[in-house]
Amino acid sequence: MNTILKISFASLLFTLCGINGTAQVKQQKIARVDQMPNLPSPLQIIDYRKMAVQFDSTVYDFNAKGKFWPMVWKDSTKKNFPQTVVGLFTAVGDVRQGTNNKGMFHEALATMGATLGATLVGIDKTKQQNLDYVAMLKNYFNKDTGWNIMMNNTCPEVALLGGGYGRDWWYDVYPNLLFYAIYDKYPSEPGFEEIARTIADKFYNADLILNGNYDYSYFDYGKMKPMKNNICAQPDAAAGHAWVLYSAYKKFGDKKYLKGTISALNALQSQKVNPTYEILIPFGASVAARMNAEEGTHFDVNKLLGWTFDGTAICRDGWGILVGNWNGIDISGISGSTVDHGGYGFLMNTYDHALPLVPMVRYDQSYAAAIGKWMLNAANASRFFYPQYMPDDHETNPELAEVTKGVIGYEGMIRQSSYKEHEGLKGPVAQGDGPLWVPGKNPKESQFSVYGSGHVGIFGSIIRATNVVGILQLNLLATDFFHDKAYPSFLYYNPYTSNKTVSMKMKKGKKVNLYNTVSGSFVAKNVSSTSQITISPLNAAVIVVVPANGKITYSGNKMLVDGIVVDYKFTKKIK
Repeated sequence: MNTILKISFASLLFTLCGINGTAQVKQQKIARVDQMPNLPSPLQIIDYRKMAVQFDSTVYDFNAKGKFWPMVWKDSTKKNFPQTVVGLFTAVGDVRQGTNNKGMFHEALATMGATLGATLVGIDKTKQQNLDYVAMLKNYFNKDTGWNIMMNNTCPEVALLGGGYGRDWWYDVYPNLLFYAIYDKYPSEPGFEEIARTIADKFYNADLILNGNYDYSYFDYGKMKPMKNNICAQPDAAAGHAWVLYSAYKKFGDKKYLKGTISALNALQSQKVNPTYEILIPFGASVAARMNAEEGTHFDVNKLLGWTFDGTAICRDGWGILVGNWNGIDISGISGSTVDHGGYGFLMNTYDHALPLVPMVRYDQSYAAAIGKWMLNAANASRFFYPQYMPDDHETNPELAEVTKGVIGYEGMIRQSSYKEHEGLKGPVAQGDGPLWVPGKNPKESQFSVYGSGHVGIFGSIIRATNVVGILQLNLLATDFFHDKAYPSFLYYNPYTSNKTVSMKMKKGKKVNLYNTVSGSFVAKNVSSTSQITISPLNAAVIVVVPANGKITYSGNKMLVDGIVVDYKFTKKIK
């Protein structure tokens, strides 16, 4: 029987089932989120799960017809591992890729992102078209060079093709975060455990060498030496190290990885000025909140979230989360540069910020309202990256939209186009940097981002619509990788200035109790019939679905049901 549950965060809180509760957890502010509209306009939340499924079936079709299609090809160069792998275009028509350059230039950001995205929405990428796309990812593990970590390319030669190698630290670190997320979903994939341990050991030893000083352009994981070049220092790499090391600790239980996590987070937190470079800081914020909850540490999550959102940095001034209404269109919530041509947000970055920030709310519900509000804005604005949702007079290439087959979006969204021929367009303008990568050779279609669009499964796994437009159900477990045993947990945020009643459908099965970590109370017991959730204005609820007859115990600030933590910040026993 479908169960719909009713929760009141005011008058009903203490009357439902005669349950006593505690005061609500005070919601912490994120300054930049406060600047976003409570209810963005025009409001439309597309079905990101459906988009992810369609992207996978369309882009991984070797027989796809049309200009620049198919988007996949086979690379038989067998770098690092003796197997043929599949490459995925970075952008539509990217002249560096496909059968060019021996087919060896393809990016982990594209293939790993697409593999993870599909997996998160329920697609098994080990058994598709008689191919194991998960196993193919091993070739990004650069053992032939001695680096022995996952990298964005399979070989150093691709630097000549524009792929880069050991120049830009985040490109070297981020594929390892993506790999660990995929490893969590495919723990039995042959060879993955050895690779995961090797990566963690590399990061741990790198942190020992860096000894709190991450002020370098990159780290040579072959020579185990920090390096500087023409790219500015990227101390936010410490956040990537921390996230991987804590994942390794949760997976393998080796205390040295916990020690390395703490060391990397201390190095990150010690920065006096925002060290944001690209995409890693939110992972630091998330692991800091989780460490505080699980390990009793006291990292400054507020500081790290401020760096994530506020748009000021040492190197890339303005890199953060955009806020604004451009000619009647709310674009708040997307990630990128807040200053480039008036603001330039990117599709992949926006999707990937949700990966660490949404599950963070499980470990610190004081950010439930802020993260819920940001996700509403980000989910609303992100549709405008896709040509079918952006008005034609706000696109650089509306006449070429057909080439996207409805599943590939523009790489970015900018306030004032960076292309001279499009200077007259009013922002927001959907465009991409593809033609700039190989000037004079890449076609205009390369503004459509295959690599960014492949990450859509992150949103697709997290976001579900409810019966109230503007109130989303956010799955807090979808991207909470290597988590301990947990019950289904969902974040709801009410962006309206009045109470709203939302239907919550539960799976058929045994009776359940509902616990709200924001109020610190059970709000319904022995649920087996239809009810509703009433959410007060501009408020949030984090609902955990627990067994109706579960035994409640306490350990420090944790409240547990049948030995599984339900609330990490509980301070008063339930009567």
